Amino acid sequence: MIKKYFLLFACSLIGVFSYAQGADKAKALLDDVYNKVKSYDNIYIEFKSTLENKEANVNQETTGNVTLSGEKYFLNYLGAQQLFDGKKVYTIVPENEEVTIEDVNEDEDNVSPSKMLTFYKTGHNYKWDILQNVGGRQIQYVKLTPIDSNSEIQSVLLGIDTQTKHIYKLIQTGKNGTKTTLTVNSFKTNQPLSSTLFTFNEKKYEDKGYYITRN
Repeated sequence: MIKKYFLLFACSLIGVFSYAQGADKAKALLDDVYNKVKSYDNIYIEFKSTLENKEANVNQETTGNVTLSGEKYFLNYLGAQQLFDGKKVYTIVPENEEVTIEDVNEDEDNVSPSKMLTFYKTGHNYKWDILQNVGGRQIQYVKLTPIDSNSEIQSVLLGIDTQTKHIYKLIQTGKNGTKTTLTVNSFKTNQPLSSTLFTFNEKKYEDKGYYITRN
């Protein structure tokens, strides 16, 4: 009986040690990604986005692109444009000839473009996950689980190119069963940018007759 309990205790210790070691490896890899991202003046990403919810019979796929510089970003997605100038978010929908201007809600769970490459720094537990070969590239996955039990997000899987230390894929699973997958098709850094890229020209849209809403 004593030997049995000792064996169970030893196995438990090994399990805890292995988990801690995996968490440390995951954090170290994420730190490498963070430091790499922070070393760039700007980043341009072309991506494919998939939204899936089997219960609701939803399966949507689309493409987009985003330019990031620090906290600022300019996003083209779902026929609309979204601009964050560091203070406010401007959503421009040409089809409706409408612009919405709003303050940033720091309490939202959603991973915004400016946080996509750095959101994992706080508020998550880390776990080392699977390694995949994608066209000769080694993609190491890290699983993140929100520490806040009230979060609407169940988990996030980050697929990281082990050579470049760039994020290749983000898979976010919500507690409502919705799975959002972002796959990076193109990742460019330090591109020449227009000085007005992150500046919203309200008069330009007023002259076009756009309806402007402030929230």
